[in-house]
Amino acid sequence: MRFIRMVGISVLVLLTTLGFAQSNISIATGGTGGVYYPTGGAYAELINNYLEGYSAVAEVTGASVENVALISRGDSDIALALADTVYQAYSGEGRFGEGGELPQLANLRALGSAYPNAVHIVTLEGSGVTSLSDLAGKRVSVGAPGSGTEVSAQTILNANGLTYDDIDEQLLNFNETTDALLDGQIDAGFLSVGPPTSSILSLAESRDINLVSLTEAEVAAALDADPTFAPYTIAGSTYKGQEEDVATLGTPNVIVVSAEMDEELAYNFVSALYEHIDEVINVHPSANDTTPEFSLASTPIPLHPGALRYYQEMGMEIPERLMGE
Repeated sequence: MRFIRMVGISVLVLLTTLGFAQSNISIATGGTGGVYYPTGGAYAELINNYLEGYSAVAEVTGASVENVALISRGDSDIALALADTVYQAYSGEGRFGEGGELPQLANLRALGSAYPNAVHIVTLEGSGVTSLSDLAGKRVSVGAPGSGTEVSAQTILNANGLTYDDIDEQLLNFNETTDALLDGQIDAGFLSVGPPTSSILSLAESRDINLVSLTEAEVAAALDADPTFAPYTIAGSTYKGQEEDVATLGTPNVIVVSAEMDEELAYNFVSALYEHIDEVINVHPSANDTTPEFSLASTPIPLHPGALRYYQEMGMEIPERLMGE
């Protein structure tokens, strides 16, 4: 028995030495009430099923800002993050780099973009909030601290003449925001997420909700402030009681990795993602937007060499901004 046990240990050591042991992949997502977490779980399943030698798990995090830091430090391997946060972190703008509270993260690279987030400004019927300007003096959730939602909320508010001094800001994640709306603890909440999202679907089953539309002028002001935004429409009937289309802004969600990621791993993950995208769509319909065309049109930072090789082999024209050095 002792001999068998020693042989087993020796074989394990040999396999590890030869590179056959599984490598663990951490996928940074967000809170359980958003789309990042189930999407990250679907990515983990792709890795577990199709990338030999790797084992992946989706991790709950504070979302975009935390995620890019986790990638840059090497604490996570793959992450989802909003394009505005990714661009600022890579370029050293906004809260990143000189003058900001966070360092520039120039070692970030992209595998592509997953789907666009829509900025939802959610209120309840009778709240008195029917426009962006109505948020002045109100209790407003602007997203979890350091999340992409908070970055987007601040940009939209500031571009349209509102700051945290004008509202009673609450730093709540998706589930906390909808719970606070349900309990009457806030008047409105920002959620930047791929529609439909479970937290708002659940709230709409219990309360009559309103989604605030942005005016053309408000959209234009936000676009001037952040070029990673794009006009977006939340289609009528996306949520119970929401009969009309809602004009808002969308931001791509970028699949982020470190420049140090192994090139073959990056290439094989992107290959598995597009070849088996139906499995991700079965987890959440937002993955219908996960296409090579969307990635090349929407990704704001250079591609990882492994991803770049995949798109080039597909015969696609690569925008200059994605080529890197």
